Amino acid sequence: EVIKKNYTSQCDMWSFGVTIFIVLFGYMPFAGPEKIQCDRILAGNYLKRDKYWSMVSQDAQDLVTKLLVVDPKKRLTSKQALEHKWIKKRDQLERTTSLADESTASALVDFASASQFRRAAMHMMAWSLTNEERAQVRRSFIDMDVTRTGTITASEFKQVLEERFHISDDEASEAFRALDANNQNEIHYSEFLAAMVSSRIKIHDDLLLTAFKRFDTDNSGSITKDNLRHVLGSSCSSELIEAMIRDVDCANDGQISYQEFISYLCDGRARTEHQEAVVRVIDESAES
Repeated sequence: EVIKKNYTSQCDMWSFGVTIFIVLFGYMPFAGPEKIQCDRILAGNYLKRDKYWSMVSQDAQDLVTKLLVVDPKKRLTSKQALEHKWIKKRDQLERTTSLADESTASALVDFASASQFRRAAMHMMAWSLTNEERAQVRRSFIDMDVTRTGTITASEFKQVLEERFHISDDEASEAFRALDANNQNEIHYSEFLAAMVSSRIKIHDDLLLTAFKRFDTDNSGSITKDNLRHVLGSSCSSELIEAMIRDVDCANDGQISYQEFISYLCDGRARTEHQEAVVRVIDESAES
């Protein structure tokens, strides 16, 4: 479809099939010079080497063949792929082990009690994590995403915290509201990562510096009121921005130095906790 420049999201399922093919069988499904390769793709004529296919289960082979179908209307959709017996079987095996542990639950609850600036900084650091650092908590997120939709709903969140860790409904609700910065009634992976920063994921110098630079938009070496106003948007009032500065500004010079930023995040110091509605634009600003 991409070659013909006429495609829908179903082309992603073809890409998914190619990716699984390479992982399972260890070679590219379509080989040869560019012209021959394109012809084979358009015909759905992938290379099948019995030596490698014989080592892969019939269920896994079935999924690949149903994804690498040229007609997008006959190709598995994402929903159908999730219901495929090979995926379901592996998911059931994953569910036999609880991957969200006590430290995960504690990090989620603690996030709710953090000041708004600390939450904002943790969001910024979450966007700067390496793939290896994200992998440390990825499976915990999947474990809490009971319905496997890619987000954690309020009911899933409360179910895990109450049933597994005996955390009260009030505490669970408060933690969920703190994480659901955009009021979408669900927690996204980036929001979950923010709560894991400093507890499950160790804060290091590179992470601190990258987060500081995201706030220091004019590269002045300090975080000013104008910087916070630029990052957090017009929804954040001048009073709230001033309160956030006071929270961190030990030198009382009206701005946040890098050393003050480090001390605040590493020592957990926070003098005010009354700021509201600050984090909801963090993801958008961090992406840009």
